[in-house]
Amino acid sequence: MNWDDTTDPTGTSAAERLVGPAAERLVDSVADREDQAVEAALRPKDLGEFIGQEKVREQLDLVLRAARARGATADHVLLSGAPGLGKTTLSMIIAAEMEAPIRITSGPAIQHAGDLAAILSSLQEGEVLFLDEIHRMSRPAEEMLYMAMEDFRVDVIVGKGPGATAIPLELPPFTLVGATTRAGLLPPPLRDRFGFTAHMEFYEPAELERVIHRSAHLLEVEVVPEGAAEIAGRSRGTPRIANRLLRRVRDYAQVKADGLITKDIAAAALAVYEVDERGLDRLDRGVLEALLKLFGGGPVGLSTLAVAVGEERETVEEVAEPFLVREGLLARTPRGRVATPAAWAHLGLTPPRSQTGGKGQQDLFGA
Repeated sequence: MNWDDTTDPTGTSAAERLVGPAAERLVDSVADREDQAVEAALRPKDLGEFIGQEKVREQLDLVLRAARARGATADHVLLSGAPGLGKTTLSMIIAAEMEAPIRITSGPAIQHAGDLAAILSSLQEGEVLFLDEIHRMSRPAEEMLYMAMEDFRVDVIVGKGPGATAIPLELPPFTLVGATTRAGLLPPPLRDRFGFTAHMEFYEPAELERVIHRSAHLLEVEVVPEGAAEIAGRSRGTPRIANRLLRRVRDYAQVKADGLITKDIAAAALAVYEVDERGLDRLDRGVLEALLKLFGGGPVGLSTLAVAVGEERETVEEVAEPFLVREGLLARTPRGRVATPAAWAHLGLTPPRSQTGGKGQQDLFGA
């Protein structure tokens, strides 16, 4: 089994299915309703204003400029990457750069070929269709999309059984922008029909500082460079998380201070919300503490670790572990989960001798 791909039959990850306290994490990269409302006001309107993703911006700029010069619609675009990195924002920028309207929908909303046919038949020439979580679209709709992307045509089936008739429906040229957090779940025939594909990388702290300064200006919040750096360092390389932390620090600064976000104010505010200097929250630290204090750093099985933390197995595997692995605090091995030396150092604990070059189990026998 792939360590990273525990999903239900629709391709929905545990992070996307979560409800309750685990779904309300301040460092969750999935947008909630408040995020969606705020992001609409904070989104950049063109590529020049978009921060980060330098290679993607440069390549996409060439694609769009060439299409405008030819007077044609842009090639279909596939954007992949973790939630919160700017895929939806880039889709809107593509529409703005091409001076075209945009239609937004998602894979889970298209469960029948007829749903897709209704959307495609109503598109205007040159319109941008943004299909979020494209990997969760149903197979019949996916197969219809092949022909629509390649030939700008779909066959609508009328009737059933031997008397069924396929009626060809011509479509105006359009640009499909697909976004996915799980590019590996897309079938090759669908991936091959995209003229431009791009993978969104996590942001560097310096890039997140620029994002925070820009958002603070739009939100009319005063933040000093050291305060922005403190927030950026705890944002897990994700602009959405950076903006969410900025709003919570703003609230703290308005209530506890004079509204100015300094390094000390940012650190104090994020301590209240249990987000430490590396961006770990209560769930992340709970997993590490259980692994270190109860199981001596491992190896320990995932199910056992989940019981010790008091969370579901999928929650630990898909919500907490990816960031811990990326930070080099935890390793997934065939024998189970193992803490790294960095995890012991981060929690201020001393690893057992077996993990520091001692004789391990032989010490029990005096050898």
